[in-house]
Amino acid sequence: MQRLTCPRCGRRVYFQNNACACGTPLRFDPEAGRFRDGAPPCRQLQLIGCNWAAEQPGGPCRACAMIAVVPDLSVPGNVPLLARSAAALRWVLANLARWRWFADADPGPRPVFHMLSERLGEQRVPVSMGHADGVITINVVEADPALRIARQQELGELYRTMIGHMRHEIAHFLFQRLAVLPGFVPPFRALFGDERSDYTAALRRHYADPQPPGERHLTGYATMHPHEDWAETAAHVLHLVDMTDSLMATGLTGDQIPAPGYDAYADPDSGHLLQVAAAVALAVNEINRALDNPDVYPFVLTETTRRKLTFARDWLARGAVETGAGPGLSARAAG
Repeated sequence: MQRLTCPRCGRRVYFQNNACACGTPLRFDPEAGRFRDGAPPCRQLQLIGCNWAAEQPGGPCRACAMIAVVPDLSVPGNVPLLARSAAALRWVLANLARWRWFADADPGPRPVFHMLSERLGEQRVPVSMGHADGVITINVVEADPALRIARQQELGELYRTMIGHMRHEIAHFLFQRLAVLPGFVPPFRALFGDERSDYTAALRRHYADPQPPGERHLTGYATMHPHEDWAETAAHVLHLVDMTDSLMATGLTGDQIPAPGYDAYADPDSGHLLQVAAAVALAVNEINRALDNPDVYPFVLTETTRRKLTFARDWLARGAVETGAGPGLSARAAG
């Protein structure tokens, strides 16, 4: 995430802030990528603390406009869970806007979010997160820090976070946008496999006999099906680029890290970007180890996974201008 400042006093502020220490209300403009003075607040400001500017006075912001369904807010705890989930969505949308996805100039469709909760009073109801036909279902309960840690440990998924879920599921949606473009599908199938293969059968096989990532995949979940391999790979592109961008915003540099001013989103060379991101990850891993914390990026990049990351990054970085057509392929239910 880039460095942000108060539009009135110039003091450093942070993406989640609703007000500056000088008293200025902070309203993030996703089109400009900065806080804007005097912008109308999102109508969800009071309910969930949304600090984005409304697209029209009295209306929702760009992110809240994508949320079509919310959990039962009369159930204790669901409001803060929705607030944390919506904040994660805003973070990921701000990242994607750097590549013009869902910006004003993007003529293509937007995803629709169903934010559901497995908490229904005293009952627990199953909520399956996934993407189908442009609709992304999110279980807001996973925004609970204690539950998130428990499920990370249970499933062995360090990046099972709300931002991770948003990146993964939006990647499924973006696949539909990209798959209609000339030149995308043949090299995709050469790298990831044929996405037309039976998803339901692949799902059964995966849960009956989960496989390790090996040399060809970033995660065990990516081994399940080409759709999941794509979503995991595209999510990791977003992880790596945002991690690099966030470090560069601090002004720190090093032997393998570019000088201040480097824009990870604007680098035209995906190979160079991956080299920089790997250097950033190793540096932060060393800091975490000094504090006896887990590595921030514990994944091994093999020759094959680097090719997949490069492919995904090249297509995602083209942005929305080339992908204005609506989804041309029938969407599969995808986790």
